[in-house]
Amino acid sequence: MELAKNFQHTEAELKWYAHWEKSGYFKSEPDDRPPYTIVMPPPNVTGVLHMGHALNNSVQDILIRRAKMMGYNTCWVPGTDHASIATEAKVVGMLRERGIDKKTMPRDEFLKYAWEWKEKYGGIILKQLEKLGCALDWSRTNFTMDDAYYASVIRVFTDLYEKGLIYRGVKMINWDPKAKTALSDEEVIHRQTNSKLYYVRYKLDTGKDEYVTVATVRPETILGDTAVCVHPDDERYAHLKGQYCFVPLLNRRIPIIFDDYIDKEFGTGALKVTPAHDINDYNLGLKHGLPVIDTLNDDGTMSEAAQLYIGMDRFATRKKIVEDLRAAGNLVKKKTIVTR
Repeated sequence: MELAKNFQHTEAELKWYAHWEKSGYFKSEPDDRPPYTIVMPPPNVTGVLHMGHALNNSVQDILIRRAKMMGYNTCWVPGTDHASIATEAKVVGMLRERGIDKKTMPRDEFLKYAWEWKEKYGGIILKQLEKLGCALDWSRTNFTMDDAYYASVIRVFTDLYEKGLIYRGVKMINWDPKAKTALSDEEVIHRQTNSKLYYVRYKLDTGKDEYVTVATVRPETILGDTAVCVHPDDERYAHLKGQYCFVPLLNRRIPIIFDDYIDKEFGTGALKVTPAHDINDYNLGLKHGLPVIDTLNDDGTMSEAAQLYIGMDRFATRKKIVEDLRAAGNLVKKKTIVTR
């Protein structure tokens, strides 16, 4: 028998994996042996496996094989995750390349494309797991949108809600105005940008021609302001305790509050508080009992609660409100800063 100069790993891997699977070495049925089970964190059907998946699944494979050698009844459950938000973005991108706009099609038609994507990339992912040699019980393969799994999720969430363990309430979240869906913190990519810092005057309610100046990078959110906050140890603003000022352009009367959250060195040391549009402002609002005015629609345009620029995109509003603040004499200056 002539040996090849180099080890032909592909041939060996295919041969032995096929033998393992045909022999049922990875299948598991309950018996008297102690169980050892791993449910694979299902990879998203957004593409193909990456190095992180390879490492993660290699570790699981080692644990399963070690447990099997120790006499446990092992069961490693494979599957894939629908990852609805990320998958939708991929499907929308695919449709765009085909010259199709998602907005022009009904839900059922879009779902056909989504399932087409899942069948293609979900299948690739499972084959890649085979190529890795993973000791998976393929008879138990599941997708997170399979009927039984979907029904289980709904049942558990309903049960938790009825027990009062989960609830629905107002909370500051990350929102995608294109997909019109909430995003987790892990899905938000932070990056540094050159932004404009706008210095804006808020007239004090003292009967005199007096103002407090705040600095903001998002002047369009002024329409949702419900307070101005300063540091309790900032001597510049000590005389403003118990005072009120007016939101520029709207003339809505709002309180001046004091909180040590404020950085006295940033900007003017006075912060406009917009609980609906900044997580720190939201927490300040909770602490001081401030109202929440949501000035944005779910598509990123200005809502009726904004009172001005209703229906205008938020970035277009930013340019327009700066012009109007300047015309009204409220814009002091602007400068470029780096923000994250």
